[in-house]
Amino acid sequence: MVTSTDTGLDGSPYQQYLYAYPHKTSYRALRPRPLLADVWRAEARDALFLYLHLPFCEMRCGFCNLFTRAHAPQEQVTAYLRQLRRQAEQVTDALGGDVGYARAAFGGGTPTYLTADELTELFDIATTTVGARLPGVPLSVETSPATATPDRLAVLAAHGTTRVSIGVQSFLDVEAHAAGRPQRRAEVEAALGAIRDAAVPVLNIDLIYGIDGQTARTWRASLDAALAWRPEELYLYPLYVRPLTGLGRRAHARADWDAQRLALYRQAVEVLGAAGYRQESMRQFRRADAPTPDGPDYCCQDDGMVGLGCGARSYTTALHHSFDYAVGVSQVRAVLDDYLARPADDFRYAEFGYRLDDTEQRRRWLLKSLLRADGVDAAAYRARFGSRPTDDFPQLGRLVDRGWATDGGLRLTAAGLARSDAVGPWLISAEVRDAMTGYVPR
Repeated sequence: MVTSTDTGLDGSPYQQYLYAYPHKTSYRALRPRPLLADVWRAEARDALFLYLHLPFCEMRCGFCNLFTRAHAPQEQVTAYLRQLRRQAEQVTDALGGDVGYARAAFGGGTPTYLTADELTELFDIATTTVGARLPGVPLSVETSPATATPDRLAVLAAHGTTRVSIGVQSFLDVEAHAAGRPQRRAEVEAALGAIRDAAVPVLNIDLIYGIDGQTARTWRASLDAALAWRPEELYLYPLYVRPLTGLGRRAHARADWDAQRLALYRQAVEVLGAAGYRQESMRQFRRADAPTPDGPDYCCQDDGMVGLGCGARSYTTALHHSFDYAVGVSQVRAVLDDYLARPADDFRYAEFGYRLDDTEQRRRWLLKSLLRADGVDAAAYRARFGSRPTDDFPQLGRLVDRGWATDGGLRLTAAGLARSDAVGPWLISAEVRDAMTGYVPR
């Protein structure tokens, strides 16, 4: 039986977005540093996920806690691409032959911060150096209203990009500014038009709810503005105010904030459902009649990931690894400078990470399944681990008691999905929680 801490279900529904498990704040320096060749030796390498990280943006949004630098000098961008290729060479050599990539993503930061020529170089790194089959596999690229220009999008389309995700956050200028994002509606609409003109198969629009001054009426205005573009996907994020971010330095607590975010979330579920969108998770909504060129969703509980770039993480069965993690501006720059100064041979080793024993592997598989609308495939879990998830995690019954889950706790109800950001943290192991608590924010 796998044990868990039993805190958090009665607290705020908005505790932590568990986009990965374990979180990077639980990673520690690996000493001695393991060779990547050893780390990957026993792994299946025929259907990997390739992730290239670009740590640059034209601005730092007030809510952002990603590893990124705004307004980087051109010489640093040039040096980063050169170093990224060196890392790609070393990692590809360490993995050896017979490596296949089933899908890829360029994230950040904002990959389209790069010029069209620089994006062409980035694709050359992914194809010529790494050997990814682009075009030929699903590829998602993140962009922003200011950088989704026709020349950049033409490069993405020419190399077979199947999905472009744009962070709009709000179609109302006053709300965007309140979230620390100085954009204008006209710029957003122009970017969306350029994406549609580029004929990328899947457009995803990110929106945020819970912004200061936002109401049900203004939230509906943003939803309607997004729906006017008939995006194949929408991701809806509750606003979080985190340490070391722009909002974190000046925001104040609001007693009704949880209730407001829950109400806006429920409103969106109703609006999008009526518009023909199927809910895939608390955040993801997909148009029911949209083509699915991306194929099945990436399941990181099953698949390995090769991450390249100083903010990327890599996943194997027993080790998740990356470079150091930072949020504060000065520390992000320090980590980036360290990455750029490394000799090529350094990229043959795993630097920071977390080792997952059998118990943590089971927990990760369960978590990343449970937080999806389809829930946990009990037969697949048993085939993987030789036991039933309800035996390993009997505390799932508490979710059933609350009306937050069905099927013995293996599938969240509508009320449970709404509280994904409490259910996920509730299932974090004591060991990972202790490591996260011990992390010093930088």
